[in-house]
Amino acid sequence: MMEISMENPNPEGRFLSSPLLLLSENTWIIVSIKNHLGGDCFMRTIKLLAVITLILTLGMVWAGCAKPPEAEKEAAKQAMEAALSAGAEKYSLADMDAARKAWDTAESQMKEKKYNEAKQAYIDAKAAFEKAAAGVEAGKKAVAEQANTAMKLIQEDWKKLRVTASKMGKKLKEKKQDWAADTKAINEGLIKAKEMIASAPAEAKAKLDELKALIEKWGAAFKQMATPTAKPKPAKKKK
Repeated sequence: MMEISMENPNPEGRFLSSPLLLLSENTWIIVSIKNHLGGDCFMRTIKLLAVITLILTLGMVWAGCAKPPEAEKEAAKQAMEAALSAGAEKYSLADMDAARKAWDTAESQMKEKKYNEAKQAYIDAKAAFEKAAAGVEAGKKAVAEQANTAMKLIQEDWKKLRVTASKMGKKLKEKKQDWAADTKAINEGLIKAKEMIASAPAEAKAKLDELKALIEKWGAAFKQMATPTAKPKPAKKKK
């Protein structure tokens, strides 16, 4: 390590001083080179200080680049919340899954302090969440079409089931109360599902799936009721 002496053996008390050299914020070093050291020593000192300055500058640049990408993370988080609010998990599920994977990758890289990789991953996640949000309207329209189709099929099955029920007669007597309760639930459910198709098609489709299962349950029950009970065979007489 080079030491710079501030003593002044020169009887005339004169120093050859270099300009001020900025090493870091609010930190200055005044380098004074004694006259008797000569030009070569002066140049070597200047070169050494230049190298030190370069190293410190590069260190500050590196430190700046290594900061956690908090701004990119926050932007990706806001995009995720916007996608969820728009209903991306219901109507743009594939794009939402891809966005979540990008988010998870970024979070993992943040924990490992791979900040440059995490920064790009958050940028990718933000774009993916925005894509998922943009796909909501098209997805909503597709689900609404599916719900309308399901509604028509269920209404037809329900009509046929009521005709079958009217033919059960005494066979339905034991389950009359259950049938009455489910009849009310199906009628009310169809009305509610129809109202929801425009505003909440995913919920409407889920409701129709429930009604379909209920209709199929009664269809199986009526089929079993209509099957004649096999009479037990008379026991053979012993000879």
